Amino acid sequence: MSETAPQGREVWTEKYRPESLAEVAGHESIVGRLENYIARNELPHLLFAGPAGVGKTTCAVAIAKEIFGEQWEANFLELNASDQRGIDVVRDRIKSFARSSFGGFDYRIIFLDEADALTSDAQSALRRTMEQFSHNTRFILSCNYSSKIIDPIQSRCTVFRFSPLADDAIAGQLRSIADTEGIALTEDGIEALIYAAGGDMRTAVNDLQAAGVLDDTVDEDAVFAIASSARPEAIEEMVSLAIDGDFTAARSICERLLTDEGISGDDIIDQLHRTVWEYDLDDQQAVALMDRIGEADYRLTIGANERVQLEAMLASLALEQ
Repeated sequence: MSETAPQGREVWTEKYRPESLAEVAGHESIVGRLENYIARNELPHLLFAGPAGVGKTTCAVAIAKEIFGEQWEANFLELNASDQRGIDVVRDRIKSFARSSFGGFDYRIIFLDEADALTSDAQSALRRTMEQFSHNTRFILSCNYSSKIIDPIQSRCTVFRFSPLADDAIAGQLRSIADTEGIALTEDGIEALIYAAGGDMRTAVNDLQAAGVLDDTVDEDAVFAIASSARPEAIEEMVSLAIDGDFTAARSICERLLTDEGISGDDIIDQLHRTVWEYDLDDQQAVALMDRIGEADYRLTIGANERVQLEAMLASLALEQ
C-alpha cells in the first residue's frame, strides 16, 4: 500500500503475499526442497497438490521471482485451468509462450493453476507439450486433488503435497499484519480467525481485513460477525441436543444458523466434519454422526435442499436415542 492510499484500499492477501520462498510460512520442508532445486539450477516440472489458501500459488510466484529477478513477469505465464479448460488453451497459449524467444535464462515457467479442472483431452495435450518443450520450459501445476491429474503428467512431475496450515503459522502471520496495520488483535480474535479459516491462510487474512475495517479492535465477536462460520459452541450444542433426543431444540438452532446468521449448509457440514472429534461423544455416537455428515454432504453436493438435509441429519441422530 502506498503512503497516500486510503486505509483498507489494498487487498491484504496480495499486500502481504510472501516475495520469496523464505517468507512462506508453515511449509519448511517443502520450501527447503524447492530452494535446493533453485540453488542447483535443476528445477523439474512440479505438481503442487492441496487445499485452497495454503501457499501453492505463492510458492510458484516466489520461485519465478528468485530465478528471474526483475524479469520474472516476462518469463512466467500463469493460467487458470478452471476458467480456460479446453484443449485449445494447451495447444495455443501454452505452446505460443513456450515457443517464443527469450534470452538470458535456460528456461521459462508456465504455471497452470487448478489443473485438475482440465479435461482429459486437455491433460493429454499438456503431456505432449511438456515433452516437446522440456528443453526450455518448466511447468508448475497446482490442484486440489492430485488424483484428478492423469498418471502420465504426475510421472513427469515432482509432487509436493501441501497440507492445511498449522495454527501457529496462521497466528504468526495474523499478528504481524495486525501490528503493521495498527489493529488491536485479541487472543480470542486470533483463535476465532484460525477456527473460521480451517488451515486456509487466505481466508484468515481476508477475515482479519474485513473485521479490521469495521473496528480497530478485532475480537471473537468481530470475527464471527463477518466470517462465514458459526460459533463452534452453537454447532456443538445443536449436535448434542439432537443426540440427546431433543430434535425440536436442535432444529431451532439449525434454523437460526441458516436464516438469522446466514450460514450456508455446506459451511455447517464442513464445521461439523472438522470438529466432530472434539465433542464429548462416545465412539458409537461419533461414528453415527460422521455417517450422517457424509450422507448430508453428498446430497448437498448433488443439489439437494440444505435445510431439508440438515434437519434430516438431526432427526436421524435424535431417532437413534
